[in-house]
Amino acid sequence: MTEPDFLRTTRAFYDAVAEDYDDHFRDVLETRPMDRAMLAGFAELVRAAGAGPVVDVGCGPGRVTAHLAALGLSVSGVDLSPRMVALARRAHPGVRFEEGAMTSLDLPDGALGGVVAWYSIIHTPQERLPEVFAEFHRVLAPGGHLLLAFQTGDEPLHIDRPFGHPVSLDFRRRQPDRIADLVGRAGLSVRARLLREPEAELGDTAPQACLMIRKPAAAGA
Repeated sequence: MTEPDFLRTTRAFYDAVAEDYDDHFRDVLETRPMDRAMLAGFAELVRAAGAGPVVDVGCGPGRVTAHLAALGLSVSGVDLSPRMVALARRAHPGVRFEEGAMTSLDLPDGALGGVVAWYSIIHTPQERLPEVFAEFHRVLAPGGHLLLAFQTGDEPLHIDRPFGHPVSLDFRRRQPDRIADLVGRAGLSVRARLLREPEAELGDTAPQACLMIRKPAAAGA
């Protein structure tokens, strides 16, 4: 099967910027208490459900994956970029990281208690999101949880030559209501939303959204 262009473009972008990206964003969670609160809530829900391990899709250099591991989850990371995966493995040797795409996860049906897509659906074209959410539904066990984070808005942000590298990429902003509709069509339900106004001192260029989502439990559970 031919790989979609958006996957090749995204991989090339992050391979090029991996080290600079890691340096720039390494401590970002320390400055974002509401993000940490959503991750902590997700971890608590997954532990309470007891439905299985967690995968952080589009994990980059692994900072969120490692944070979830520190919160007590059995978690691994998946990323398109081999250079990002190499950085994650080096920085967090106690956590498993693999190359892969969220459109086709190498996991059996119902294998996971949770999926995190932390600012990683932003490079997927709108028309491909239904297959991504269908894949998340497939790999989640009944009662499993999904946490999405993304910038909100209608127009993409085009990044050209980041850190001086000769690459460019569109960062697609999303509307929370539209994402909620799409995950609902995939058989998932939104249980909580956080919409945070942009904080210029943190480098935000748009409001930030987090959606806490659940796959329905099995009948009779």
